[in-house]
Amino acid sequence: MTTIDDKSAQNPTTDEKSSSSALSSNGEVPNIEVGVNVSGHKQELERNFGLLSLCGLGITSGNVWIALGGAITVAIYNGGPPGIIYEFLAACVFYWLIAASIAELSSAIPSSGGVYHWATITAGRYGRSCGWFAGWWNCLAWLLGLASIVQIAAAQLVSMYAVMHDGFVTKQWHVFVTYLIITWITCLINLYMNRALPSIEMIGGFFVIAGVFISILVCAIMPHVNHQAYGSNFSLWNDWQNQTGYSSSGFAFLLGMLNGAYSVGTPDLVTHLAEEVPNPSSTIPKAILAQFVFGFFSGFCYLLSILYGISSFDDVLNSTYLFPLAEIYRQATGSNAGSVGLLFLAFMPTFISSIGCYVTASRVFWTLARDRATPFSHFFANVDGNTHNPFRAIVLCGVFSTVLGCIYVGSTTAFAAFVGAYVILSTLSYIAAILPHLLSGRRNVTPGWFWMKGISGFIVNGIVCAYIIVFIVIFCFPFSLPVDAKTMNYACLITGGLSLFVLAFWFVRQGTYVGPRQVVLDAHVLAKDAI
Repeated sequence: MTTIDDKSAQNPTTDEKSSSSALSSNGEVPNIEVGVNVSGHKQELERNFGLLSLCGLGITSGNVWIALGGAITVAIYNGGPPGIIYEFLAACVFYWLIAASIAELSSAIPSSGGVYHWATITAGRYGRSCGWFAGWWNCLAWLLGLASIVQIAAAQLVSMYAVMHDGFVTKQWHVFVTYLIITWITCLINLYMNRALPSIEMIGGFFVIAGVFISILVCAIMPHVNHQAYGSNFSLWNDWQNQTGYSSSGFAFLLGMLNGAYSVGTPDLVTHLAEEVPNPSSTIPKAILAQFVFGFFSGFCYLLSILYGISSFDDVLNSTYLFPLAEIYRQATGSNAGSVGLLFLAFMPTFISSIGCYVTASRVFWTLARDRATPFSHFFANVDGNTHNPFRAIVLCGVFSTVLGCIYVGSTTAFAAFVGAYVILSTLSYIAAILPHLLSGRRNVTPGWFWMKGISGFIVNGIVCAYIIVFIVIFCFPFSLPVDAKTMNYACLITGGLSLFVLAFWFVRQGTYVGPRQVVLDAHVLAKDAI
């Protein structure tokens, strides 16, 4: 790990000049007049995003209320409606702490590498290996997350068609074809509309806010208009029903927190835009705060509206519609047209969320490539001079998503196993940065604009590490008992297999792997608006 400060920038030694040759993704020595960013690399990406567009990206790709609605048929078994509500609240508490831990690291080290860069710095002499695993876990998580959100968008579209065509039987190839169309439309938008992305994300933010507001109102009002009974307070808040097969309701509750974690578990989302937003040291923590405040309140209010509006949970669980909200909206509105209208309000943010996931996934892979941590690193580290983005890394994300889509056609169980590993892989990447930060006494990082002072930082980091260690184990358990090949939780197998690949590649590449560099926040070599 190399540190660049004011003094060495003004009077570089021969060794420092030599080591600086790795600071540019294309192998060129950065021009001091051009400046470098906090990663130690030449600033190559345009800073097109601002606070508002970054918040739009956060709340759109965070997609809390839609993720909650889409997982309701799984979450219902972990305690019924009370389980869904309380497990979401519990998951939010812990992810608020994770978000705070990530916000202070992103403020201190505003780099597109995110946890990859932070783990390298916080782990000290073990930084190269720790950062390697953190970066790859995070990259794989976002690639799987991209496939997951595209599949949700495809399921929404197919369900909208099914609602309007009685007797239509959904086939896997229907979803696959729709999946491919969405995958490559969103990929092309990322490739050729780079400067329009901030505006697109602000539009997405509008759809998310307007969509959840309208959906809440409709689901709350229409049952009364149609003279339908609402769910009772007892059924929503007290009628605990453990249908998992586990004898312990407490364990069923903990296992059910996975559904809440899946909906809110993207605290590092906006951190990977650190090199595309001015003054990221303060802007990124603000965007994380906006993402989590909106996500919590919109998700909680939305849950209450749809749970009170459901007249028959059995019909929801036995519905032939691929996306659960189709039947929920049909019950709440009393019409197929009303269901399609609300599904459209959910589809538009999900579609734009797919665009945002491409942005994040491609930036993570690109930052690994520029530090020689990927196959064909020099090829994928390139920033296209015409489109001003990591063009080749974006295409790779599209190809990877397409491959996972092919798996969906062959086996929905296998596809679910891959995308289900997102939460475990992402939290592993978080703890790879936060645990060394805690064990080093929080001394290896220079505080940025946002910093948890005194003992509060130790308490928050300690709770986060304990939560991740415990729940990584819990989230590997089967979702219900008894278990067969179709209902088995393969997340631990997928995570272990991918981790073995990362380990094997470490032994192949460790000799040439560069790793991120630390640049002091007030160094003169920093590009304009780098902090």
